[in-house]
Amino acid sequence: MAALTQRQKIYQVIFGTNTRAGQIFDIALIIAILSSEAILILSSVSAVETRFPDTLLYAEWLFTILFTIEYITRLYCSPKPVAYARSFYGIIDLLAIIPAYVAFFIPGSNYLLIIRLIRVLRIFRILKLARYLRDSNILLRSLRQAQRKIFVFFSSVLILVIVFGSLMFVIEGPDNGFTSIPQSIYWAIVTITTVGYGDMIPHTFMGKALASLTMLLGYSILAVPTGIITAELSQEMKTHREFIRCPNCATSGHETDAEYCKKCGTKLPEHL
Repeated sequence: MAALTQRQKIYQVIFGTNTRAGQIFDIALIIAILSSEAILILSSVSAVETRFPDTLLYAEWLFTILFTIEYITRLYCSPKPVAYARSFYGIIDLLAIIPAYVAFFIPGSNYLLIIRLIRVLRIFRILKLARYLRDSNILLRSLRQAQRKIFVFFSSVLILVIVFGSLMFVIEGPDNGFTSIPQSIYWAIVTITTVGYGDMIPHTFMGKALASLTMLLGYSILAVPTGIITAELSQEMKTHREFIRCPNCATSGHETDAEYCKKCGTKLPEHL
């Protein structure tokens, strides 16, 4: 067997979890991510930021430089750097460092570094929590299957809020706070989602009647997206159970967290 090159060894450490060095690297990375997020959160507290401005700034840039070096190293050692750069984690890794540099031109954009927290999702891979990955994959597939229905639903809701907002603008008008159709659409969105800030309220009888209808409609449609996703999730879990087949007796239909066959007791293979 040919000896690994330096590039391959670095790849095993950074991308792999089978070696001790790779596990230590990933755990250290997660600690660094959580630490950088704690620094970012503390820097948003005026009392802390006023007392330790230089310390927080130096710490933030220390983590930014480390993550920049890590990202460049990932590109260097990856067999397919373009594929990594375009992958989910590759994009998140890049977005986790860009705001710090953009802050030179747009003050305050460094707070977008909170996106680094998404990188902690690697803990599922590090700790080999296959069941969590399996469950998350089922949920993602369910959302993907339901995307067209959800799109139709939200399109319908969008049409409703535009119609109701426009009607409220005609009924109430600028004298009652509904100064424009976009402002009235904002009121319709707040009302139909049952948030109800109360910053804009109708004063006329017709306006109150329309607001009542909007509120009732809001309650009636809240359960629609939940029902769509629940139905797709149930179907996806049923389909997934059919794939979990016993290698001994070929029985299928096992639960996603089953480790042994419900019929013959044979250990089931790993399934994602």
